Amino acid sequence: MNAPHTPPESGEVSRVQRWFQAVVSHPDGVEAGTDSAEAQRLIQLAPGELEKVITRSRALSAAERLAIYANAYHTRLIECVGEVFPMLKRVLGEEAFDGFAFGYLQDYPPRSYTLNELGRHFPRYLQETRPAPDDAQSEPARAVSSNGKPAVVENWPDFLIDLARLEWAIYEVFDGPGVEGQTLLHAADLLDVSPERWPQAQLQPVPCLQLLTTRFPVNDYYTALRKAKPDEAVPIPLPGESFVALTRRQFIVRRYNLSRTEFELLRAIKEELTIGQAIERAALTAKVEVDQLAADLKLWFRNWTAEGFFQAAHISR
Repeated sequence: MNAPHTPPESGEVSRVQRWFQAVVSHPDGVEAGTDSAEAQRLIQLAPGELEKVITRSRALSAAERLAIYANAYHTRLIECVGEVFPMLKRVLGEEAFDGFAFGYLQDYPPRSYTLNELGRHFPRYLQETRPAPDDAQSEPARAVSSNGKPAVVENWPDFLIDLARLEWAIYEVFDGPGVEGQTLLHAADLLDVSPERWPQAQLQPVPCLQLLTTRFPVNDYYTALRKAKPDEAVPIPLPGESFVALTRRQFIVRRYNLSRTEFELLRAIKEELTIGQAIERAALTAKVEVDQLAADLKLWFRNWTAEGFFQAAHISR
């Protein structure tokens, strides 16, 4: 594109760099990348003209040289997906996980300038490519029931999807905004609120508080798998609706199992309902007497403030 030994202009270098990126990052390979609209907009090439931009070597054609960079690029992206979902990768095995990750990157190629968003749609991809129930049951997964005996897990792909959702939530809480160094709400602050004004109060959750509901108890499984030795098998749990709260303190992600009532109460608070309204909603799911629920509420709010769930309390005047 330039006379021999003539340095290219800076604008042309930038154009070639952007063309190179469009080609090697294309999910369908170098040939498709060269023919893509983005690459053709930057440098128009007819079929067979690739060597006008990339010279061949003694051993490799221009396409083969580009393929080395393209393969390295996609291999690194697959590695990055594995770093976000390490427990899922351990459950599936490296080969199977890499296959899922490769398919995911084909359907959801990265669009952001940062790799922080790379795994955002991976749980969705697993749901979209989930085998039909009949196919899933043809190769059932094994679990251990509450009495310690082996059991067959139906709909086990849902377990993998739930585990991926939990791992993405952990990653998002760790990487997102937090409250390190800020003053948080303490239990004593709640005690200062008079009983007659308590129902009208609103609690402001910390920005890193996330709530997750799953079809399998993946939070307990995740903990067990992290504690297990690398070669130690951890049986898949049986299905069971589970509720989890995640937050971050001192740059460490904390996970808490919740009851259905706790989950509904926290969800209502995150939706900016007053304490009175939130308790009314949560009470609909409670299976205990009023006195027991009152005692539970006192304990929950004390624990949640101790764990840094809330930033402030707002009282209507």
